[in-house]
Amino acid sequence: MPVPTDGQTMLNSAEPDQIYPRRAREFIELHEQVQTSVNLLDSLESFLSTFQKDLSAVSGQISELQDRSKDIENRLKSRRRIEKPLSNLLSDIVIPPDLATLILDSPVGEPWIVAIEDFENRLVTTKARSRVKAARDLGEVVEGLRIVAATKLRAFFLALFQPIRGNVTTNMQVIQTSVLLKYNGLFAFLQRQAPNVAHEVQRSYVGAARVYYETGFRRYARSLGWIKARSVEKHESIVASDREKDLHFDLERLGHAKIDGPGVILAYMADDKTHKEPVEALLRSLLLVFMDNATAEYSFVKTFFSSTASLPTEDSKNSLLSPTSVLSPDRATFADNRSVAESDYGTPRVGSASIMSALAAAETARKEDRATSDAIWKQIMDPVLTYCETFVKSVLDPAPPAVPLLTMIRLTEDVVLEVQRRNCPPVEFFVFGLRLQMWPVFQKTMAEHVESLKKLAEGATGGYFSRAVATTDATVSNICKRYTVLFNSFIHLTEQEEETMIFSNLLRLRQELSKLIMRHSNAISDVVTKATALSATYESVLRGLSKEAHLPAHPKSQQEIAYWANLQEEARRKISVGRRPQR
Repeated sequence: MPVPTDGQTMLNSAEPDQIYPRRAREFIELHEQVQTSVNLLDSLESFLSTFQKDLSAVSGQISELQDRSKDIENRLKSRRRIEKPLSNLLSDIVIPPDLATLILDSPVGEPWIVAIEDFENRLVTTKARSRVKAARDLGEVVEGLRIVAATKLRAFFLALFQPIRGNVTTNMQVIQTSVLLKYNGLFAFLQRQAPNVAHEVQRSYVGAARVYYETGFRRYARSLGWIKARSVEKHESIVASDREKDLHFDLERLGHAKIDGPGVILAYMADDKTHKEPVEALLRSLLLVFMDNATAEYSFVKTFFSSTASLPTEDSKNSLLSPTSVLSPDRATFADNRSVAESDYGTPRVGSASIMSALAAAETARKEDRATSDAIWKQIMDPVLTYCETFVKSVLDPAPPAVPLLTMIRLTEDVVLEVQRRNCPPVEFFVFGLRLQMWPVFQKTMAEHVESLKKLAEGATGGYFSRAVATTDATVSNICKRYTVLFNSFIHLTEQEEETMIFSNLLRLRQELSKLIMRHSNAISDVVTKATALSATYESVLRGLSKEAHLPAHPKSQQEIAYWANLQEEARRKISVGRRPQR
């Protein structure tokens, strides 16, 4: 590096002194520019600081807007969740103008059947959602429509009952099945929404039906009583009887032991003073008419006045009908109010205790409903039961012959079976009670038969009977014929192989008849003649037991024939022994 000389140093030191003055202006301008730049930088720094503050403020506002946006979005979701239930609620509680017009301005008719069901759904929804202001606002309107509907339905049903009350020739079953049952839903509405009106309608029907049946059965029982009085058939013992009909098996009369048989006796037939019917035919007609009317009435009462009818709606209950649900569009947890007892497949999990409780409640309701139906039926049919009991007592006093009496007992048994099939317990119990009244009379009748034979076999010919009866061949023959007719009739009327009440009495009767035949034959001294008479008597009994070929092959019938056949064989053996020459 070259070292400057002294001259050069002096020259160089003098240059700044000359340069600075010349360039002072430039330096001043440069200084001003630098100062201006510094001022600009300060201004920029201030602007940037302000911008930073503004940016922070904007960032805070954006964050606030984002939070508000999320809140609005959540509220929107919650509103969307309740949109459908809210729509269902509004549609359920709002009363359409045409529905209100129908209830207010039109008479009760078939259009009311659907309209009242719709109105009741809305009525129940409004009451259940009383916490909702809209439902409360509609409460007075709905209540007014309920009162109008109940008032019109009351007048409607009372008018329907007038033909029943005023004319006994009215066809009750047609009114019940074609008219009343068609409007059963309207009465169910009264039961649920206007119980007092429903009770008034029920009492009106009970009164009308009671008068209807009481009048009809009083006239019918009176007509049957007139026919019964024309041919009184009293019980006579197997010894004292002199009726020709007791000597012949009457299959036509035995046909009255079944429901399926001859037609019933009509009331107008009593106007013919020559018309006569056996007592079992009269009772059969009364019981069949009673059975048909009583079971039909019970079926109607059980259906029409049932108190267990429930509302036929479920969709409205699923849409905010629960009182615990809250209609609040601002609540995001609205959908979370659903029951937690739902499974993954949407079916509720119900415990065994809940099932048993529900079954017990259903059974209790069923029993209460049946008790109510039985009580209503009893109020309606009570006069009819009295007329039937009175007629049966007139039939049993004086006691009829044994065969007609057993025919009537079998008739009551057949009626009970039919009533059981129709599921009518009150009628079943009543007819069963009539049957219980007949068995003691039957037992007493059979005891008199046995006792009369016993006394005749012991030689009594007077005192006990209305007239003296001697043990002649004709007497014994007629008694044997009556016995075979009695036995065949009992066999025809008895399906069971063992029935103590029937066959124990027949066994006692057979024993006494055997004693009578032996006592009568003891008057003959000759052994062969005596055995011949016994054989002839046994033969007549066997012919009487065997000639009814149409009878079913009952085991007791075979045993009876075998018994008398053995006696006949023994008598024939004695004849053979007596005719052998003596050695």
